[in-house]
Amino acid sequence: MLHYAVVFFVIALIAALFGFGGIAAGAVSIAKILFFVFLALAVLSFIFGSKKRS
Repeated sequence: MLHYAVVFFVIALIAALFGFGGIAAGAVSIAKILFFVFLALAVLSFIFGSKKRS
């Protein structure tokens, strides 16, 4: 999931470089959503993974 967030961020950078502001804004918002979903799943994984070991 982090991979997809980085891909959308790169797409946003390229779109902004060529002057496509709307596409860049959309790609950035998708990248932000994917990044925060990744963070939430990573934290939950660490919490529940540590509980299983105890």
